[in-house]
Amino acid sequence: MNVSIFTAKYLKKTNPLIFKLISRAQDIEELRGQLIDFTFTVEQQTVEEAAHDDASLLARIRDCGFSFRTILKKGSEQAAGFSILQALWDIGHNIPRPELSPAFFADLLYMLLGMQGQAPRRTLDAIHLTAVQSSGRKAAIKRSRQLDNLWNDVDRRMSAYPSGLEEASVRRRHVRREKILSVLGGTLENWHDWRWQIKHIVRDLATLEKMVKLSASQRNALKAAKENRLPFGITPHYLSLMDDDLEKRDAAIRAQVLPPMSYVKEVAAIEDVSCLDFMGEEDTSPFELITRRYPAICILKPYNTCPQICVYCQRNWEIDDVMASGAFAGMDKIDGAIQWIHDHPAIHEVLITGGDPLAMGNDALAAILAKVAEIPTVERIRIGSRTFVTMPMRITEGLAALISQYREPGRREVVMMTHVQHPYEVTPDTVAAVNKFRMRGIPVYNQLVYTYYASKRFEAASLRRVLRLIGIDPYYTFNTKGKDETLAYRTPIARLLQEQQEEARLLPGLARTDEAVFNVPRQGKSYLRAREYRNFLSILPDGARMYEFHSWEKKVSQETSTYITTDVPILHYLERLSKDGESVSDYETIWYYF
Repeated sequence: MNVSIFTAKYLKKTNPLIFKLISRAQDIEELRGQLIDFTFTVEQQTVEEAAHDDASLLARIRDCGFSFRTILKKGSEQAAGFSILQALWDIGHNIPRPELSPAFFADLLYMLLGMQGQAPRRTLDAIHLTAVQSSGRKAAIKRSRQLDNLWNDVDRRMSAYPSGLEEASVRRRHVRREKILSVLGGTLENWHDWRWQIKHIVRDLATLEKMVKLSASQRNALKAAKENRLPFGITPHYLSLMDDDLEKRDAAIRAQVLPPMSYVKEVAAIEDVSCLDFMGEEDTSPFELITRRYPAICILKPYNTCPQICVYCQRNWEIDDVMASGAFAGMDKIDGAIQWIHDHPAIHEVLITGGDPLAMGNDALAAILAKVAEIPTVERIRIGSRTFVTMPMRITEGLAALISQYREPGRREVVMMTHVQHPYEVTPDTVAAVNKFRMRGIPVYNQLVYTYYASKRFEAASLRRVLRLIGIDPYYTFNTKGKDETLAYRTPIARLLQEQQEEARLLPGLARTDEAVFNVPRQGKSYLRAREYRNFLSILPDGARMYEFHSWEKKVSQETSTYITTDVPILHYLERLSKDGESVSDYETIWYYF
């Protein structure tokens, strides 16, 4: 993509009316008022001149005008610590502002063009419907043909992301499995034994390279990770999901467990690991092993490790290593935490997570579940586990039967929560594991983290489609957290908003039941569909948008704090997509989601 056009000179060239106002204003405060008046005037004129059946254009004009007025406010400037108004003043008076980047000019340019009705009109070249100039059955037939064409293109785009259920995928994994078994000295019977899987978690680079090809950057990052004693390990099953070819089908798989060098360097430089507690869980933990952010639910964390650790793990600050020996909290501490829940009858739901509680043995898990189930006010027990994809053989008939015995229709529900990140992670073993619970009346829900590796056009939609077919309900799609160490995984908020409205919305209702959320540190989830819970404050010199998020409590509490966060510059995201072979023109409307 041509980044060179995003300059002060081009901004002035494409917005002569605005810069005429700037040249005539006596001072910056006069300019503030004139620009705000200008936005209302231009917005009204553009709306009057636009075709009134073009609802998307009208909405875009409105949104851009509102957003521009918002960033011109003094309150926005104070919160952001940066004045776009001052930047415009300086540009208009030829005062050098070398810190303003192409990403800054790009975002501001698209906003101003959008406000004047000059923005890209369509979401995708083939993904659109046109007005039908007839009525009755004739109109319905025309509309139906359009819908056929629309879905054919959506289907084609989703097919670009193969699932692990396709025959070719299954064959590749079988070949990989045989290679892994040969290196580890195991049998097919061993493979399906979850304890064998845990015993043979791959922790060192030399063993890993005997079974899968690594790029130079992956190899160097893993070396640095081991030198800095960062947690690392991959189950043999998950390793079998990786490919050796260069088609990048497994990019999302590798990104889950192979840390990039940027992550290693950032984490290695941190002396106090509590700084990694991005969500401020220490501030929402009223008792050891307990986290509570909402009135009727709490988290219980009895087991502080996993069979493997996602690079962007929210709780990496608590986890010492993969399957660390001291991860089990001990029944004394667990009993104390359960008693605390018992003493707080407002809590009606308990999420048992960690770490991965299914990495524990059956006896420990049964003891915990039995004690939680004895609490009279608990009407729902959730168990969070990623073993559906990292080690599906853990979910045996015996385990499913054990968990299901605490389900009591009309009295207590038991629910499994998982984290399937990509359709290529889904295997026949995953399907079997899910079905063991579904056959016993236990639903399974998915929480997707919207990382770069799941963010291409219709990639997440493809995942949701597969999930529904195997019996997993989409539940939440989390915007990536703004942690410095996981910059390689972050996507702009605008991209998730775009995905929800332009891609997910095209799926049947049951396949798009997930809610897009931003997890506010110390406060909890903020629904991204609700603009009332966030303010778009500014575009910073590096092109990053700055937002202020309101707590979910604002409707029920008189005193709530807000959280200010800096996003990923949209232009940087698009440049990265372009380098990965994506057509940036497919994403043009990303600029108009605020």
